[in-house]
Amino acid sequence: MKFFVDTADVAAIRELNDLGMVDGVTTNPSLILKSGRDIVEVTKEICDMVSGPVSAEVVASEAKDMIAEGLRLAQIAPNIAIKVPLTWDGLTACKALASEGHKVNVTLCFSSAQALLAAKAGASFISPFIGRLDDIHLDGLELIEDIRIIYDNYDFRTEILAASIRSVNHVIDCAKIGADVVTAPPAIIKAMASHVLTDKGLEQFNKDWAKTGQKIL
Repeated sequence: MKFFVDTADVAAIRELNDLGMVDGVTTNPSLILKSGRDIVEVTKEICDMVSGPVSAEVVASEAKDMIAEGLRLAQIAPNIAIKVPLTWDGLTACKALASEGHKVNVTLCFSSAQALLAAKAGASFISPFIGRLDDIHLDGLELIEDIRIIYDNYDFRTEILAASIRSVNHVIDCAKIGADVVTAPPAIIKAMASHVLTDKGLEQFNKDWAKTGQKIL
């Protein structure tokens, strides 16, 4: 499974990238706002740091404007994936941009029907939002499973990029179901290393080591 980091925080990306935990990055207007930086400047810095795809999102609502914005974003770096919303205009833009050889991430997916359309339109990635479905008492993981079945039935090359990840369990469940990618905040990726029994075991080892009176260095 690929790990994309869902942030525009350059320092957080660098820390994970140095450990080999970053296969790509996803950004959106809210994350750019949180970074407090110019979209082109921060996106270029991220693209220079990370070798994998970096999703940069259009903000227009009409297809022709999405295409124009997408082409501008694509000029930032060769590893840009243009992020478009799952609307009819977004699908139109996806088809046009993908036809010109650009990677396209179709975002805000909430149904398998939408995912099927995105694959037909040539999307490189489809981003189903698990957490937001859970928020309205629907099963986000079931959506991932349904998309996996549909894509495998027809050998679609579109990668399932599980988004709106809220917990470590979300990551593990997506891995078991067969999502190609998860995009998660840095805190969730780092939390995957934690376990109460690991902490308990280390505490006991440290106590026993102190009793030996020895030093390694």
